[in-house]
Amino acid sequence: MSDVATGTAKGRATSTTSTTTAEDTLKQKARDANVVSGGHLVAKALKAEGVDTIFTLCGGHIIDIYDGCIDEGIRIIDVRHEQVAAHAADGYARQTGRLGCVVTTAGPGCTNAVTGIATAFRSESPVLHIGGQSALVQWRMGGLQDLPHVDMMRPITKFASTVMSTERVADMIAMAAREAFAGAYGPVYLEIPRDVLDREIDVSKAVLPKAGHYRASTRSLGDPQDIERLADLLVRAERPAILFGQQVWAARGHEQAIALLRGLDIPGYFNGASRGLLPPGDPHHFDRTRSHAFAKADVLVIVGTPFDFRMGYGKRISAPALVHIDMDYRTVGKNRDVTLGIVGDPGAVLGAVLDAASGRIQNDKRESRRAWMKELTAAEDQATEKLMPLFKSDSRPIHPYRVAWELNEFLTDDTIYIGDGGDVVTISAQAVRPRKPGHWMDPGALGSLGVGTGFALAAKLVHPNKEVLCYYGDGSFGMTAFDMETANRFGAPYVAVIGNNSAMNQIRYGQLAKYGEARGNVGNLLGDVPFGKFAEMLGGYGEEVREPREIAPALRRARESVAKTGRSAVINIWVDPREYAPGTKAQTMYK
Repeated sequence: MSDVATGTAKGRATSTTSTTTAEDTLKQKARDANVVSGGHLVAKALKAEGVDTIFTLCGGHIIDIYDGCIDEGIRIIDVRHEQVAAHAADGYARQTGRLGCVVTTAGPGCTNAVTGIATAFRSESPVLHIGGQSALVQWRMGGLQDLPHVDMMRPITKFASTVMSTERVADMIAMAAREAFAGAYGPVYLEIPRDVLDREIDVSKAVLPKAGHYRASTRSLGDPQDIERLADLLVRAERPAILFGQQVWAARGHEQAIALLRGLDIPGYFNGASRGLLPPGDPHHFDRTRSHAFAKADVLVIVGTPFDFRMGYGKRISAPALVHIDMDYRTVGKNRDVTLGIVGDPGAVLGAVLDAASGRIQNDKRESRRAWMKELTAAEDQATEKLMPLFKSDSRPIHPYRVAWELNEFLTDDTIYIGDGGDVVTISAQAVRPRKPGHWMDPGALGSLGVGTGFALAAKLVHPNKEVLCYYGDGSFGMTAFDMETANRFGAPYVAVIGNNSAMNQIRYGQLAKYGEARGNVGNLLGDVPFGKFAEMLGGYGEEVREPREIAPALRRARESVAKTGRSAVINIWVDPREYAPGTKAQTMYK
């Protein structure tokens, strides 16, 4: 065979081989496009639920979820402790109104997140917790980090389940998400065994719900006849009052809530996340006269908050007509009888009530309720005047009320305020008045310490152009502070202020009162830690404050440093350990 012929033959052979290789590559790519792992199905399902960020700490059981999140454009925020990840997912849900998501490995990854999930449960925050587990083929064999996660999580979630097959991964996430938003919001838990997560299947075999194609409206109106009954009560009332709770903001019913107050001239009170629905100075905003209003109102409406310890279990309410509105049927009328109960979405219910009552209030009733609001305004002014000596105290060590006052003076219209502690939260609630909806965050009914770092991280990620300030007790700061590094690492710096009395002071008071000086300081005293140096260690600004007049300048320096360096700042304020909140001295949290 000639060289030419040989070359031609070789050329044809080469060409055929190249074609075959190209065809095989295309076929392989087509097969790859149709093959999906459980971890990638998790990411696809999260994206369909509107999740754009997950909070996590890595573990071998869950790494395929990360790979899927990269493909789906979901941001991965990795923290130093799973408690912070869970609190951050909770905070993210509170700030966005969407599903928050925390992903933990099995065993200690799950148990470390329990406090954050329990906090979300008592605060009715929609959080999806995805946890790893040993492979199904190792079921009950004692695999690495194997624990009965579902059994542990069931009492503190609305829904908890194992995902038993790769085909059902996305479907189970959709199911869990529906549960999170069914009635009153809350956390849900899914455990996904490692072999279920890593297994690859043809995408056609996966149950993959489409985004937006399987959701019912959650804006339930309640019974229309009850809407009319409530409208009638408010139309006839001379001294009405309304308390808005956590659900009003969580369900984003704040615009209807505000419109009702203004449209019917009703004084409004606010707790939990509803603080800030109205700005300070608004004629319908009240916060120091709740006991006065609850004792004298002829119609009292409680919206989106239970009759729990914060409400004296309902026993302090003496209004002739008491109306309870909640997203959960089980909560309405729990712990005390009500005149009228309505189950539904706060915004939808309040909007419908305003429509039903508009134009029906007689002039004499208008005059009566304006006189009622004038009475409450005068009482508010008196209450403020009574507090002013504490707010302006020049005592040393620094009075904690002075710190709370200075923090309120420091806030801007774009500052999100977070309280993390015992007396820290209670005292600051008497002074700090957030300027906008969503600008107040606290531990909620569980009273968890350590929420602040995760909340601050989440708030800054959601609102990068807003200032975030977290006021900690020194006890709570020590629980989760190292994830301040996480906030810095992800470009989410914030201002941390510590009311440092070197004690777990809220509990210390009760011990001293019960056991005296000789035994009352057991188990509640902490070391004198100059926390300002902690911020410096992380490349940020830190300062120790011991003089009342230095609080405001120190806060300003912290703000300037955060803006300049992109690193969190810590202002450590040494407060008087002999001062306590009124509720602490009355031990009302236990009554």
